[in-house]
Amino acid sequence: QVQLVESGGGLVHPGGSQRLSCAASRYIFGITVFSIKHLGWYRQAPGNQRELVAAISPDGSTNYTDSVKGRFTISRDNAKTMVYRQMNNLKPEDTAVYYCNAVPYADRYWGQGTQVTVSS
Repeated sequence: QVQLVESGGGLVHPGGSQRLSCAASRYIFGITVFSIKHLGWYRQAPGNQRELVAAISPDGSTNYTDSVKGRFTISRDNAKTMVYRQMNNLKPEDTAVYYCNAVPYADRYWGQGTQVTVSS
């Protein structure tokens, strides 16, 4: 049962921006449960393992992997059970399928992901 649904991907030129959204099923999480979860954005490029690139705590504090610091911003809206990721100054190496999940992740939460392709 898919509980997290990602959207907002697509083709973008190098240097461009893109916003990803992740909707969590309220029937599964509920606003209270969602609001106390540590959440994150993961990505998997072809031939690579899935990696955590951005995380947000229940109190709103954030952490980023070095490769995306200063370019990616993760945010959350607990009332809407949504997680967002704003990506600026995109690079070809950001090309990957992006997923949201809890931190640490739970296998039962993986969705289909959303493909982000950075190419001229």
